[in-house]
Amino acid sequence: MNIDLEDIKNSGNTKSGFATLIGRPNVGKSTLMNHLVGQKIAITSNKPQTTRNRIQTVYTSDRGQIVFLDTPGIHKAKNKLGEYMVNVAERTLNEVDVILWLVEPTTFIGAGERHIAEQLKKTSVPVILIINKIDTVKKEEILKFIDSYRVIYDFAEIIPASALRGQHMEEIIDAIFKYLPYGPRFYDEDTVTDQPQRQIAAEMIREKALRCLDEEIPHGIAVAIDSMKERPGGRVVDIDATIICERDSHKGIIIGKGGAMLKKIGSAARKDIENMLEAKVNLQLWVKVKKDWRDSDFMIKNFGYDKKEI
Repeated sequence: MNIDLEDIKNSGNTKSGFATLIGRPNVGKSTLMNHLVGQKIAITSNKPQTTRNRIQTVYTSDRGQIVFLDTPGIHKAKNKLGEYMVNVAERTLNEVDVILWLVEPTTFIGAGERHIAEQLKKTSVPVILIINKIDTVKKEEILKFIDSYRVIYDFAEIIPASALRGQHMEEIIDAIFKYLPYGPRFYDEDTVTDQPQRQIAAEMIREKALRCLDEEIPHGIAVAIDSMKERPGGRVVDIDATIICERDSHKGIIIGKGGAMLKKIGSAARKDIENMLEAKVNLQLWVKVKKDWRDSDFMIKNFGYDKKEI
């Protein structure tokens, strides 16, 4: 009988488990996850509700493996897409080994945070509070923020951090491993995400659209990858994609004068997609209007969201 020492190592001394990032929209969840994993997976924007799908990413080290579920922000839903996003976020709480709750550095605990605290009281999963964006406040104020949050929930750990600047990332990783069970890794050590490349490419295009467009364009845009083909030799990938919006007036803004805005979005997205695919990318973008797609079960599913979670 042959004994595989690697298997013994993986099952006895390593820890593997699931961690989820929750918090109100725009608190920095995707930025934090990208920093922890070490590369860009989740899209980031200064506009709320950027994350729509539950993105699964993987951190691997000698200690074991952390599988991160980045959920949409928990908020009051206004349409079917909003309901879908909240359902995904809240159901994830009972499916993981540890919860990371990201909050703003403040002594004011608003209704949004209190709603999340009430959801957390329904689960027995340990919660690590991460007070994000500490680079924006004075050091002496941080203890006040910690004391304010301690009142509303019994946290397993409280860690001040800055996702944007990558501050205190190791402390967060150490804290997560503390609450994971011993066991073998779920994925190969070179796995970073379970998201298909087409899905990540679509999200990268949507990120650039959100960044480039003014506030007058709401989150009523989606991106569909119509085709993604590698040329013989594998050095160039041709991608055709469509940006879907809800109004004719939005279409004109997204295209821009003489196609300038669409070109700007495409140029920015192409660089990220090329880094991901490690190949040259020929990206062609179109814009289509599909009114009220966010209230259509069929269209939500068509743009990559799971019907069961709507």
